[in-house]
Amino acid sequence: MQLPLPRWFAHRGGGSLAPENTLAGIRLAARLGYRAVEFDVMLSAEGTPVVIHDETLERTTNGVGRVCDTPDIVLFALDAGGGERIPRFAEAAALCREYGLLANVEIKPAAGYERQTAEVVARQTSALWHGAAVMPLISSFSLEAVAIARNLAPEIPRGLLFERVPADWQQEMQRVQALTLHCNARHLEDGALAEAHAKGIPVLCYTVNTPEQAQDLFGRGVSAVFTDRLDLFAAETSAYKGLQLGG
Repeated sequence: MQLPLPRWFAHRGGGSLAPENTLAGIRLAARLGYRAVEFDVMLSAEGTPVVIHDETLERTTNGVGRVCDTPDIVLFALDAGGGERIPRFAEAAALCREYGLLANVEIKPAAGYERQTAEVVARQTSALWHGAAVMPLISSFSLEAVAIARNLAPEIPRGLLFERVPADWQQEMQRVQALTLHCNARHLEDGALAEAHAKGIPVLCYTVNTPEQAQDLFGRGVSAVFTDRLDLFAAETSAYKGLQLGG
């Protein structure tokens, strides 16, 4: 399993420079030289996988209510900022393939839809990137979701997401055969980082928005970071060739 891992990921598509989790954001990240983007996927009321972070619509769109209760005809008519609409997962995938971007697809299930969301996203990820030169990375805070992705799309690399890295993280990584370990940059402890280094496991940190924090994390040995501040790090992303991981 191979994964070319750039140091920098554009968080939620275009970070703070474009409407969150939109096609405009992905296009902007590519224009600025980013080689990797992260975005969130959950299901509409009709089971369509869509790119959005929150379970509810109010913060990022002009809609109201829960995404999982909203039919497609309503969902895709909403304004997600600047005239952008909520993208279908398939549209975001096609754009990443067009630009040659590594996509970190975060499975973001609404409460009660963990299994259904993981099954749909895993199967579609496998189909949408079939034969691609750059495979995506599936991740989730839901261990169940990552385990389902392992079973349904074993060819797709997987990452485990934590707010704080737990004591049993290595057992969980082994159980779902995950390749990367993701955590909140503020809560990364040296002990967990040293353990990951010893096992050859890349550590990815979110959300890093200052040069000082990025420099500190890379100095400690973090492999990659997610940022909202695409403008601050664009020059570095263009120059960085990435790491080839896996075997």
